[in-house]
Amino acid sequence: MPSMNIDEVFVAVGEGRTFVRRWTPDASASRTPLVLLHDSLGSVEQWREFPALLAERLRRPVIAYDRPGFGRSSTRTAPASLDFIAEEAQVHFPELRRALGIDAFGLFGHSVGGAMAVVIAATQDANCCFLITESAQAFVEPRTLDGIRSAQAQFEDDVQFARLTRWHGERARWVLQAWTSVWLDPAFAGWSLDPWLPRVRCPVLAIHGDRDEYGSIAFPERIAGLVGGPSQLAILENCGHVPHREIPEAVLQQILAFASAHERSFAS
Repeated sequence: MPSMNIDEVFVAVGEGRTFVRRWTPDASASRTPLVLLHDSLGSVEQWREFPALLAERLRRPVIAYDRPGFGRSSTRTAPASLDFIAEEAQVHFPELRRALGIDAFGLFGHSVGGAMAVVIAATQDANCCFLITESAQAFVEPRTLDGIRSAQAQFEDDVQFARLTRWHGERARWVLQAWTSVWLDPAFAGWSLDPWLPRVRCPVLAIHGDRDEYGSIAFPERIAGLVGGPSQLAILENCGHVPHREIPEAVLQQILAFASAHERSFAS
């Protein structure tokens, strides 16, 4: 196994600080990085071993960051906006890129991070070399809302809520409310990725578990079917909402096959 350099940094973005971790295999520092975007309750720490595995297999730097209000990034108190997905893609991510000096990049987004990654790829097309979505929502589906209501009820239990506190500390209550208040708001019911998908020109891999409790395979089918560039669909059997944790090797194999099929996009 090649040696791996792991470094951490806080960068000034907007009015706060964003926590970033980078995994860089030997002799790969000049290659195009793969940036990870976490899910609605996620953080850098919750990726666990997956970023290191990605960096090793793809032989390129991998970067993960905590969005504002999450993990170790600056605390937020204002309610989340109904336009939070586009805001992350159009406001926060470009500032983060500038702070880190990132030019070209690839994206891997899990759950709502996948939706954010789609909008980033659509709005920063010239710089996005490839896009991988995992369990990404493409519109608001009854299964999504049912899953959120179920999780919301579970987190009323102090023991379950302590799981969020482990990752987010004093931010945990804001993190939970930001997720549930937006998705369960009737005004959010018409949200979808449809306006953005045709503007995505880079190669796209849409990964989804066939037992995802937060969305049916209609989501990856919509993503793969409407993007403006080449696309690949990967439906993983007997898998739920977090494939990279449930069956990491299967996810890695899908990504490697995707990289092989689009060598030019992965060349740098």
